[in-house]
Amino acid sequence: MSAVGGRFEVGSSPPRLEDARFLAGEGRYLDDLDASTALHAVVLRSPHAHARIRNVSSEAATAMPGVALVLTGQAVARAGLLPTWPHGRVNVQTGEPFPYEGQPLLADQRVRYVGEPVALIVADSSSRAADAAQAVEIDYEPLPAVVQATEALRAGAPQLTDAVPGNTCLDWCFGDKVATDAALSRAAHVASISVHNHRVAHNAMEPRGAFARYDEATGIYRLELSTQNVHVIRDHIARSMGVAASKVRVIAPDVGGGFGVRNFVYAEYILLAWAAKQTGRSVKWVATRSEGFLSDHQARDYTATARLGLDAAGRFTALAVASDFALGAYVIGAGAGVPTGQYCTCPGSVYQIPSVHLGIRAGLTNTVPIGVTRGPGFAEMVDLMERLVDVAAAEIGIDRVELRRRNLVSASAMPWTNAVGTIIDSGDFPGCLDQAVAVAGYDSFPARRAKAAARGRLRGLGIASHIKATGGLDEENVTLAFDAGELVLVTGTQAIGQGHETTFRQIACTLLGVPFDKIRYVAGDSQAIAMGGGHGSSRATYMASTAMAMATERLLAKARPVAGALLEADPDDLEFADGAFRIVGTDRGVPLLDVAEQAARDGCPLDTYQHFRRDAMTYPSGCHVAEVEVDPETGVVRLVEYTVVDDYGTLVNPTVARGQVHGAIAQGVGQALLEQVVLDENGQLLTGSFMDYAMPRADDLPSFSVRFNATRCTTNPLGVKGCGEAGAIAGYPAVANAIRDALGDPRLSLVGAARPETVWRLLAERNPR
Repeated sequence: MSAVGGRFEVGSSPPRLEDARFLAGEGRYLDDLDASTALHAVVLRSPHAHARIRNVSSEAATAMPGVALVLTGQAVARAGLLPTWPHGRVNVQTGEPFPYEGQPLLADQRVRYVGEPVALIVADSSSRAADAAQAVEIDYEPLPAVVQATEALRAGAPQLTDAVPGNTCLDWCFGDKVATDAALSRAAHVASISVHNHRVAHNAMEPRGAFARYDEATGIYRLELSTQNVHVIRDHIARSMGVAASKVRVIAPDVGGGFGVRNFVYAEYILLAWAAKQTGRSVKWVATRSEGFLSDHQARDYTATARLGLDAAGRFTALAVASDFALGAYVIGAGAGVPTGQYCTCPGSVYQIPSVHLGIRAGLTNTVPIGVTRGPGFAEMVDLMERLVDVAAAEIGIDRVELRRRNLVSASAMPWTNAVGTIIDSGDFPGCLDQAVAVAGYDSFPARRAKAAARGRLRGLGIASHIKATGGLDEENVTLAFDAGELVLVTGTQAIGQGHETTFRQIACTLLGVPFDKIRYVAGDSQAIAMGGGHGSSRATYMASTAMAMATERLLAKARPVAGALLEADPDDLEFADGAFRIVGTDRGVPLLDVAEQAARDGCPLDTYQHFRRDAMTYPSGCHVAEVEVDPETGVVRLVEYTVVDDYGTLVNPTVARGQVHGAIAQGVGQALLEQVVLDENGQLLTGSFMDYAMPRADDLPSFSVRFNATRCTTNPLGVKGCGEAGAIAGYPAVANAIRDALGDPRLSLVGAARPETVWRLLAERNPR
């Protein structure tokens, strides 16, 4: 089925238009840009997790052949370039600012993590720049390092900066402590656990990079970046450089993956822009894969203890959590905002829990700064809750599915206000659970377990219900314009592989009836539209479609009198359907594209700009069921079945949504089985390449069974909910719980990814020979 021509509305599944060029190798990524006349940059990074810089000598490097520029922290200070600021600088619940020290573009007096930028070398080739980097002499005085948040927050821990006393960026309580403590004291049973949601690296297909130019005539810095948020990054670059935002243009060509790691600014972007001005040449930098492990924002790294109270009937009565978030060496992006803006939004997840209290601390550590990845904060809470439910079920002797059923919020309770005041507008949590366990064959699982045992394998099943607030930055805008017989859709959201070139055309087609091949999609250029929130928190479809629907109403109101004139009819006698105005009760009509051409000739074009600020989020939810088999002789875990029933509201393109689900599951399963950033006690990275950091491959994953149980979202005109993160939220606890089930104990602490050695040692400890 071709998507060119014709009309493909919301709910249909035309093939992705962008795939034609991707599959033919015609994508335009950062490394595809013409750099034949460009200079090339290399970043010299700290080998120490914590050290004073006694002296930096760059004279020898500057004198080497082909070297155009060597930047150090002192040069940056002399130029007046400012450190980067985090995007989230206050506790959104209280307005209280976080203490932080801005991240210097190049470390000057102290380095605080292995991989921190110390110098930028620009030369006529990347090899010459790398050679010159080796000639930069730096005298370091090593200092004690602290790697784990819980350790960093203890009295007497090595201090990273005077700006953050005690390394403590946040020490805060949320919820009702008095009611929670009272409920726990009265509870018939209290289930308790400790969890560690380990640190992960992102590893998008395309390494992070930038290509900078400076136009002397206009004073405009032009940066082409592999990023997912051109407007936010534009504004932060402009602030650091001390110029107006209008003097910075950020463009994202095709982007090979985002996952949150590319939402916010990095020092390299600002340094390249400044280097382009200083040298009068364009400057290019693309990170090596090893550099990405050392410098790309990482995610998770969360530790907690939790108690769940239950009454005699197995109803949840209270939840108390004490949690520590690692932030890395600097507060960057939305890192400090996750504990206060996301983690505490849906405490208790999809379960009815009358009393909740969260103790939340966030601390600096001598590690790569923590940013966001799919489901930040929500993934940590869902993992915690699904572990608690399994432990509680085992301890009180209730089937784990039945315990979940007793406590899930019912569809009839929607809209539901949870214990901390979050309003979830829609959802059918029990329906998703019941369908998921039915499709997964929960009742027949004992027979499958017995067959596996006969083959010498341990089989386990894990369940994870999930929920997440999606919406991200609260502002968005679109422009609907007409040019040369086409509808031009300009949006401040951004495509990073989700299929927007197809799905946004479907939305425009549904709203305005314009054929696919008459719709032009424009995004990823900060100059194309005034502002934008890019793509993060699965926001794009919700935010952009709402703005598009609002713009459509205004556009059609402007078009109606023009159509009336063309049809020689009273505008009130017209109806709009299927992309045309028609006189009610007749077959006389005129297409919208013709009306737009006439309006332009009349000097009153129909072009419409629409700004939108949301006042609510969307809440996708669902249930995932994983089955694993464990080889007790080797500890190897194989994922054999994976079932999904998710609620994403109205599906714009079910096939594209299914693809988003698959990708997120791979990320969640990857964290459960393979992916883990490992650091030694001195903050040295032990997993700095794919030789040590394992990513999931095709043979690590089974075919997924994906179904949708949609309830229409009430917070936007199309009824959509974000669909890009569920698998990364539910995949980790579903698989980890399945492994615990296979090993026979839901209380087992799987510290880090369930790699063969880890599982083998757990088995050996439980069954010593």
